[in-house]
Amino acid sequence: MIEEKPRTLLFIALGLLLFGWVMPFLMVIHLVDSTFTLNFLSWGSSVGGLYLGVMAVAGLVRRRNK
Repeated sequence: MIEEKPRTLLFIALGLLLFGWVMPFLMVIHLVDSTFTLNFLSWGSSVGGLYLGVMAVAGLVRRRNK
């Protein structure tokens, strides 16, 4: 899947990273209550988005070099 649609994965990764950044910001300014589940979801989406982003960029580079 990574080699077939790296741009789609890059957009998914961007969305996950954005969620992982916006949610803690909203928790800090007290618009959203900080819970363990939401904190863990935020952290997980940041880590997952970073991982998918690296894989997507690797797929784009690999596709370009072929």
